[in-house]
Amino acid sequence: MKTLVLAGGFGTRLRPLSCSRPKALFPIANKPLIDYTLESLSDAGTETVILAVYYMAESLVRYLGPTKYNLGILYSREQRPLGTAGPIKKAKDMLNGEAFMVMNGDILTELDYKQLINYHEEKGGIATVALTQVNDPYRYGSVELDWEGRITRFVEKPELGMAPSNLVNAGIYILEPEIFDYIPDGTKSRIETEVFPKLAEEQQLYGFETHAFWMDIGEPVDYLEANAAILARQRRVVKPDSVEIDSSSIINGACNFGENVKIGADSRIGPNVSLADDVVIGKGCRVENSIIYSGAVIEDYSSVKNAILGENSVLERWVKVESGSLIGDFAQISDGVTITSGVSVCPSKTVEESILQPKQVM
Repeated sequence: MKTLVLAGGFGTRLRPLSCSRPKALFPIANKPLIDYTLESLSDAGTETVILAVYYMAESLVRYLGPTKYNLGILYSREQRPLGTAGPIKKAKDMLNGEAFMVMNGDILTELDYKQLINYHEEKGGIATVALTQVNDPYRYGSVELDWEGRITRFVEKPELGMAPSNLVNAGIYILEPEIFDYIPDGTKSRIETEVFPKLAEEQQLYGFETHAFWMDIGEPVDYLEANAAILARQRRVVKPDSVEIDSSSIINGACNFGENVKIGADSRIGPNVSLADDVVIGKGCRVENSIIYSGAVIEDYSSVKNAILGENSVLERWVKVESGSLIGDFAQISDGVTITSGVSVCPSKTVEESILQPKQVM
């Protein structure tokens, strides 16, 4: 069974990081998100993956090429954004008139795809949606099931208190070729709001509840939680021989370090920290629950907590960055500056004064 991965989104909630790369190439424990998806599909026996691409498509094509993890990789290129249903219709000719799987490109999961496929074949509907339970269903599409597993109601991002259940759309579907009859040609459309409700009315939409690990990488807090979850599975500090750590520094908890990372004296790193290749950390620094992209520099006595630093960004001495802030590629934060909750600094910007309220620095 072929799999169509929807990887063309802009990643707007993760700007400014997504200004420089598609979300599928965001590193998690120093491995791009798309690699986790492709590796899991290969392990499940998938032979061909089609990537629906639009935003920064060439970056993905250059990175993946025609094959990886013993998968054949094809590309369906959108000329303009087509939503979540339009790319499915566009890839019709690549899917050979057979049942196929669709998954969002911004999720991490350990779902058993074979169980999902078997369930779909057993039920005999046009579509089966993988479902997972969350505490907050309001960010997702909430569903109501009948006793046979049919989805009777599909409420996309319901208002507070109006969700029919805590079961939400996990962004993974098995679809029969008849699905193409429900999607208009060449226009932007959403499968969650324009296709699934029709199928539910016709009793052709089923839900498969999974309790497997699942995370959506939609917002900075999700991204940091995903990084922590993968690091927790490593249960150790992963570091190549090229890493240099001063003997007076402390590495606390699971962390992942890339090649040529340097950590100075009396620094404390971790838990839940990923340092990409060529990151340099000075003396007396603190880094906790953060993702630091390649080539970033954190100078003496600076601290980073619950934040993400882009490629080749620089924090000068005595800088503090925390609480979900995002520092873009090549940005520079000057000596003594404090950046607190929810601040986004665009690529190549210099910040010379403290920012104590959420804002975007353009």
